[in-house]
Amino acid sequence: MREPGFQTPSVIELSFDAIQHNLRFIKKFVKKHVRISSVIKGNAYGHGIEIYVPAAEQCGIDHFAVFSADEAQRVVKVKKPETDVMIMGWISPSHMSWVLDNNIQFWVFETERLEYALKLAHSKQIKAQIHMEMETGMNRTGLNHADLEVVWPLLETYRDSFNLVGVCTHLAGAESIANHVRIQRQIKRFRVMVNLFRSRSYEPDVLHVASSAATMAYPAFQYDMVRVGILQYGYWPSKETFIHYISRRKDKLDPLRRIISWRSCVMAVKFVKQGEFVSYGTTYLATDDKTIAIIPTGYSHGYSRSLSNSGRVLIGGQRVAVIGMINMNMLIADITSLDEVNIGDEVTLIGNQQDISISVASFSELSDQLNYELLTRLPAGIARRLTS
Repeated sequence: MREPGFQTPSVIELSFDAIQHNLRFIKKFVKKHVRISSVIKGNAYGHGIEIYVPAAEQCGIDHFAVFSADEAQRVVKVKKPETDVMIMGWISPSHMSWVLDNNIQFWVFETERLEYALKLAHSKQIKAQIHMEMETGMNRTGLNHADLEVVWPLLETYRDSFNLVGVCTHLAGAESIANHVRIQRQIKRFRVMVNLFRSRSYEPDVLHVASSAATMAYPAFQYDMVRVGILQYGYWPSKETFIHYISRRKDKLDPLRRIISWRSCVMAVKFVKQGEFVSYGTTYLATDDKTIAIIPTGYSHGYSRSLSNSGRVLIGGQRVAVIGMINMNMLIADITSLDEVNIGDEVTLIGNQQDISISVASFSELSDQLNYELLTRLPAGIARRLTS
């Protein structure tokens, strides 16, 4: 735990107004009876689980989806008692007891997990809160027809030891029209497998298949719950998804707002003579006299080395170039064009400064990273705070 009074080299800010705006937009697009599960795996896509969960709860979200039991444990520490948590991926056998004791919902995608969980729930005389994930063509995790022959006797034997909260699947690439036929085939398979459960008198509370992309591009497949990830943070799953949305509307503006800003400060200012190299190696030669600012953020903080000699930051309301190789803990900006820069001045790595902005999209294009990848690589150790 960070001691009070110690300032980290950079800080990530989350805008509550933007969170509220995005969730309102999603709620308007999602059908009235459909529940929204806020996907917060990967440390809430880099935004910070402990900061994001209470903020989203204030906006009416009462269901969160994580990848693993350790993420679920972090959510439990900050959520309201009535809020539900769902684990979509990893649970070690040693964590299953905690999952059951805390009424955590979890996906079942192989028969060994189902058998172990049901036996443990039976011994504890409590009910496992399970979502049965079906293999419909993603070929990642999920139960297929052969697995169901093992599932049926287990469910019958331990019928009083579980609640069938959901039956679900994951669609393979709803963000691209190139996958349209594959997704339609998945939905057909999903419906067949849901009917198999119903034919044996197992009626799930909810059916769910839709991620952010499918929620927007395939509204017919929203079913009873949608799992919204990247969209709630202000980013479209792909340019194609955004174009699909605005093509049917008169207003062509992006309705989403980015909720994240990443800021640091100037650590030192110095003069570099013409003909000198800057930072490690010889990748940047000063072709004229330069004034540079050293900023205490580097690749160990998530600012990729691939942004060496190509990145941009905002200082004094102006966009300036990152020069030289990115260091582990520092980067260097060319501030020659600025009138005055002082130690302690704010540096914006992602976000707005006066009327200029640097988006994650432009940031990730320069570093050849997707929004998803760049955001989730932001270290958990960077201080995070909620702003209005």
